[in-house]
Amino acid sequence: MRTQRCALPQQICLLIAIAVFISVSVAGIASARAQPKYDHIIVVIMENHSFEQILSAPAANYVQWLARNGALFADSHAVAHPSQPNYLALFSGSTHGVRDDGIHEFAAPNLAGRLRAAGKTFVGYVEVGSPRKHNPWESFTSAEGAEKSLAAFPRDYASLPDVSFVIPNLQNDMHDGTIGQADAWLKAHLGTYANWSRKHNSLLIITFDEDDYGIENRIFTVLYGARIKPGRYEQRVDHYTILRTIEDIEGIVPLGAAVVRKAIAGAWTWE
Repeated sequence: MRTQRCALPQQICLLIAIAVFISVSVAGIASARAQPKYDHIIVVIMENHSFEQILSAPAANYVQWLARNGALFADSHAVAHPSQPNYLALFSGSTHGVRDDGIHEFAAPNLAGRLRAAGKTFVGYVEVGSPRKHNPWESFTSAEGAEKSLAAFPRDYASLPDVSFVIPNLQNDMHDGTIGQADAWLKAHLGTYANWSRKHNSLLIITFDEDDYGIENRIFTVLYGARIKPGRYEQRVDHYTILRTIEDIEGIVPLGAAVVRKAIAGAWTWE
């Protein structure tokens, strides 16, 4: 079979060939960049409510606003019951066989350690009254020093760590308090950061530890910030997926079960 030759002058043919090569190369690079690189990522974990409970709650005005203007994952799931193993999974890629909310200690790899080894920073900001079971770094010997009081949360968001977890107390995470109370807390404590993030290459992730003990363990997860393509996404995700997404953004080796998860795709824009 003969190769079709360009009928135009040689120089024009060469320019066309170069343009095609560049466009193909750029497309290949874009497809390889599954996620943008962010300056700051904040993960907020709320408690014990299902996807539908949050989506339909009249009192969840702010988090629903984030969902309308961010990336809402309609097929998001926790990995276990009760609370603690989900926090462990999100922080270390494993539940470590934990099936309770008791006191445990592990000498195991975790997100704080992986980031530190890569020259990056992690802080778990904890509101007074948050229990140990919700503060997973307290269970890892190699994560000592990762925790700070929520009172130390920077007012200058540019000084935030590369990755932060923000943990409300039991009154403000929907565990003991109401949906409306937690929704107001989110807006008061993270609303300004959410607005700032859109123009400062940063990301806010809001998720839940587990649902209300349903069989599907379906939870509400939303991403909001810079380079987010608003919409409702049907990709099945769980805590390991969220962890893998953070790991891929930060360029660190995946932990535990995150190795076999695919990071979130399709919710990003590079504009």
